[in-house]
Amino acid sequence: MWTDTKMEVAEAGRNRSNRSLRVKGGLLLCTGDMEHLDKYMQDKPFVLQLAVWGLRGVARVILANNPLSGALILAALCWASPWQCLLGTLGVLASTLTAVITGQDSAEVSGGLHGFNGMLVSLLIGVFSSAGDWYWWLLLPVCLGSALCVFLFSGLSPVLDRWDLPVAVFPFNILIVLYLLCTGPDNPYFPHHLTLPPGLPEHNGTELIAVEVTRGILLGVGQILACGALGPSILILGAVLLYSPLLAAHALLGSAVGTLAGLSMAVRHESLYSGLSGLNGALGCMAVGGLFFTFSWRTHLFAIASAFLSAYADIALSNLLGTVGLPACSWAATLTITLMLLMTGSLASYRIPTGQVMAPEYNLCSRSEWEAGNAADRESTDV
Repeated sequence: MWTDTKMEVAEAGRNRSNRSLRVKGGLLLCTGDMEHLDKYMQDKPFVLQLAVWGLRGVARVILANNPLSGALILAALCWASPWQCLLGTLGVLASTLTAVITGQDSAEVSGGLHGFNGMLVSLLIGVFSSAGDWYWWLLLPVCLGSALCVFLFSGLSPVLDRWDLPVAVFPFNILIVLYLLCTGPDNPYFPHHLTLPPGLPEHNGTELIAVEVTRGILLGVGQILACGALGPSILILGAVLLYSPLLAAHALLGSAVGTLAGLSMAVRHESLYSGLSGLNGALGCMAVGGLFFTFSWRTHLFAIASAFLSAYADIALSNLLGTVGLPACSWAATLTITLMLLMTGSLASYRIPTGQVMAPEYNLCSRSEWEAGNAADRESTDV
């Protein structure tokens, strides 16, 4: 009798263990780059493939490559503003379809590389518009600007490939500045708000609110997608966490560093409270802290330095462009990351080739395989 009871207990323990392993395995399938989904979608209808490509493009905005992260981001945008969600969805579809029609590289299209710039352009056109939500004429520049991102991406790609550099968001930064310069604040069809420099002095007696500053650190992650609401920003951070916990930690760290840089330069309180001070710091820290470099204590410190440089460069560019009412967008982080990727010396040995970049947790394996391949090539050359 006791033997039977022990066997039943052992069997129940094994069943619980198997269930937990299955749950863990299922969760792991939803993290990282989800490459197994691409194999599954190969023989599926074009509409379903387009949906996955579009979701990857949405996730690429936060430096992720996970369609489920993209779905979470769309949910966050819909929560914050259905109009912005519509513009973002239209932008990513317009740019992805343009890439398909113009015959761009199929791996780039399926990886969402032709979608994220279009989404960012459409989101920023909506944010800066002073015509209000549901202004349907805005769909025209959204579709046109998103489509033009593909041509800029295609033109910049062979130039930057010479130094193994990603095109990143250069097309977005170029097109949004051109759009704002073309339209102007008093345009009868597409009016927009003017941007104020962050260095403008505060009114006398205005005190800094610590809780709002702390809240601004979380909003700094949401501002990557032009989202200034706390709940949706937390959901966007959850989308980063789903893709890579290490990337999410660096996003928060970079946003905190950017906020600290803003405090040290006495920027306007609104820049701190809204998360705009942390935006470029978050991007700079995420790109270096495990995405384009193998994670180690050296690259972790390197990521913090990148966040500081991105944040201070953003303050400088925002003050410069703000004099003519233009935003600095993510120019600071884009230029800083490009500079970091061009660095030589010991840190360059941690650099991951652009074509082999994966989720930070998998990048270590990717790096070791790349080094093994290089060693084999050298041996074959010697022979």
